[in-house]
Amino acid sequence: MSHLPVSIAEVYFCDSLPRAICAVRKKLKISCKKYSGMTNMQSANPLNRRRFLKSAAAASYATAARLAWSLPRNLHRSDAFQLVATADRKRILASAARYVAQAPLTITAFPTKRSAGGLHDFYSQADYFWPNPKDLNGPYINRDGQSNPDNFDDHRRVMVALSIQMPALTAAWVLTGDKRFVERACEHLRAWFVTPETRMNPNLQFAQAIQGVSTGRSIGIIDTIHLVEVARAASFLAPKMHEFAAVKAWFSSYLDWLSNSDRGKAERDTKNNHAMCWALQAAEYARLAGNDATRQDVYRRYREILLPDQLAMDGSFPRELARTKPYSYSIFNFDVMAGLCQSLVGLTPDPPSFHLADGRGLSKAAEFIYPYIRDKSAWKWPRDVQHFDALPVRSPGLLFSGIACREQKYIDLWKTLNPDPVDKEIVRNYPIRQPLLWV
Repeated sequence: MSHLPVSIAEVYFCDSLPRAICAVRKKLKISCKKYSGMTNMQSANPLNRRRFLKSAAAASYATAARLAWSLPRNLHRSDAFQLVATADRKRILASAARYVAQAPLTITAFPTKRSAGGLHDFYSQADYFWPNPKDLNGPYINRDGQSNPDNFDDHRRVMVALSIQMPALTAAWVLTGDKRFVERACEHLRAWFVTPETRMNPNLQFAQAIQGVSTGRSIGIIDTIHLVEVARAASFLAPKMHEFAAVKAWFSSYLDWLSNSDRGKAERDTKNNHAMCWALQAAEYARLAGNDATRQDVYRRYREILLPDQLAMDGSFPRELARTKPYSYSIFNFDVMAGLCQSLVGLTPDPPSFHLADGRGLSKAAEFIYPYIRDKSAWKWPRDVQHFDALPVRSPGLLFSGIACREQKYIDLWKTLNPDPVDKEIVRNYPIRQPLLWV
């Protein structure tokens, strides 16, 4: 098996190992929050990142040796990759075996007269809006945290199915090299983003509409959080898909709409998890499209706006704690924040390790939420009004922060949690399911 790069961050496609090592050396100068005030991680602790991940993944190398032949060419295996591959191999292959038999299904299979848009326009209704009991034919009213089961949900349902199936198929191909998996994954991309009869228009003009109030809203942009891992998986498939340029063009066009439309800018400028979700989407779509300027701008927003405005000194998200589902939204925003940092890996200073001068960063957020994921009974705030008993599930934030700041207890807890929730509401707020594609 070829020599493994020392980076704990993603190093997917490297022209040469020396270049990868050079980049890692630069990253290792960035300290984690727990070593605040120090600029050299090795001076804070002789246990460097490679040694930590080697310890965490010691049992995985035998598996890696058996699997090395199946990797796509030039895909280097980091220690973090070995760790996740060992934990998730059986799960990934079992899922892919089911999904390879299922043909793609897009929003065009579900027209609805409720939408003000056309056949190719994504449509959803605001989750927490209900008929007014005092005026059943009038505008809907808000019941925060309580999802209306009578809403039109078919477009979101098939998009979630895409976000579950296509990345799982891609992960299975990465592990096995089985062409059945990559061919089906490419069929999903082709159906959603290329084929004229079935593709989705690259905007969310009609998302989270409210009966009698609005045909679509800016906060509906959060619905495409489920395309984030699709974009991540798509980045693996360029050599295997003739129409890959068309897929990149779709995400580039959608990124332009997110960045420049009135609704996109309004969502970007929100003050809670919606802004974090916008940033994760913009970062990952820019990564796929090769738009480095947008990635840099998103990272600037993370450092200068999102961290200072959303994260408290204790690592909590006060605006999420004020919601009627504080536990769910706190974990959700933590996971999205961690995914954003992982998406931006490769920029400097190292995003997962970055913290403000006062210590606020991913490590501080993990430090806050970890005890409550480990023991939900310790939660000090009100119970969520719905679905509290279905939580917690496997948090990608625990994995990413455990790797970034060398906290073995985060990784150990991550391994024990349910990676495949079935509760519809939990799935809606669970956009990263295949961390193999992120490390």
